[in-house]
Amino acid sequence: MAEVTSKIPQATSKRLPLYYRFLQNFANAGKKRISSSELSEAMKIDAATIRRDFSHFGALGRKGYGYDVMDLLHFFRQALDQDEETDVALIGVGSLGNAFLKYNFQKNHNTRIVVAFDPKAPETGTTVSNIPVFHPDLIEEKIMEMGIDIVILTVPARVAQEIADRLEKIGVKGILNFTPVRLSVPDSMRVHTIDLSIELQALIYFIKNDVKDSQL
Repeated sequence: MAEVTSKIPQATSKRLPLYYRFLQNFANAGKKRISSSELSEAMKIDAATIRRDFSHFGALGRKGYGYDVMDLLHFFRQALDQDEETDVALIGVGSLGNAFLKYNFQKNHNTRIVVAFDPKAPETGTTVSNIPVFHPDLIEEKIMEMGIDIVILTVPARVAQEIADRLEKIGVKGILNFTPVRLSVPDSMRVHTIDLSIELQALIYFIKNDVKDSQL
């Protein structure tokens, strides 16, 4: 089994779930082996970038043969801890939050939303898409009770930092932030911010200027 040969760049780390998803597609189609060129064509990522990404993990392929699909799939499954389920909390059940609850992640991999919080929820709690939803007053109690380390944040911008501060105090390790606020958190927490308006503006810019960004 290949091992990590150096500290993995952040850009590479962000592509690991994509590699895993496309390798699943190849495996489901009965593909036994692939080349970096074939993977490049499917993923629309430069083949040199793929080879460079894979080089961080040692010898994943063989010269003249390419990559064994099942070996790669097994490797990335372990790298992404796909055999271990991760429970996630959602804070904010508005339009976007509701969409997350209806989709939930367990359909496609090992991550699932198990509890949500919204100020419109009654004190006794309610259920949305089979997920229990409680009032934000119970955030600390429920998250600690359920041992949750990761939270999806889809709250109004004005309360985002306040919620982040509360989560930091109870030891939450990561926030997937869908608010436009750049959260201030200690080094012990990791925040990934997805600002949909900025992503849309970037897309419009790329289209108007015919910019190809194959490294995403």
